[in-house]
Amino acid sequence: MNIRPYRDTFPALGERVYVDPAAVVIGDVTLADDVSIWPGTVVRGDVNHVRIGARTNIQDGSVIHVSHAGPHTRLDGYPTIIGEDVTVGHKAVVHACSVGDGALVGMGALVMDGAVVGKHAFVGAGALVAPGKTIGDGELWVGSPARRVRKLSDAEIEGLIYSAAHYVRLKDEYLAGFAAND
Repeated sequence: MNIRPYRDTFPALGERVYVDPAAVVIGDVTLADDVSIWPGTVVRGDVNHVRIGARTNIQDGSVIHVSHAGPHTRLDGYPTIIGEDVTVGHKAVVHACSVGDGALVGMGALVMDGAVVGKHAFVGAGALVAPGKTIGDGELWVGSPARRVRKLSDAEIEGLIYSAAHYVRLKDEYLAGFAAND
């Protein structure tokens, strides 16, 4: 079973959600309407909670996780909160942090504990966003460790919005294919 509880807490799925059969969603996870979770992805809300906003896509091989309360973290640990219309690229790791509405986390990027990625921000492919780092709204960050390059143009922000909308359409095609085979 690829959608399963942890300690009697089951994931909550909104309407028209697609979780690929090769993905895993565990525990205290809320997926809002029109979210898509692609093959090989793990979303694990075991020692804290995960919230993923409407129309967000988590692409193939990504890991979404949290941190627990303990002697080396803040008192309540860190949940992972991902906003609406977010794209998380292939093989990205989003760990115990928050990602604002309309942002894009590039392929292979790592966003670590306590980091905050702003609205319509772009984390470049392979970037490492260090623990506690804040990325401002509409900013482009690249590198390891990630550094601010510049503000995004309006056209680039439109591209981020397009990416999320494209994955909603793709998700709908996958759901239609599954329904046709039932």
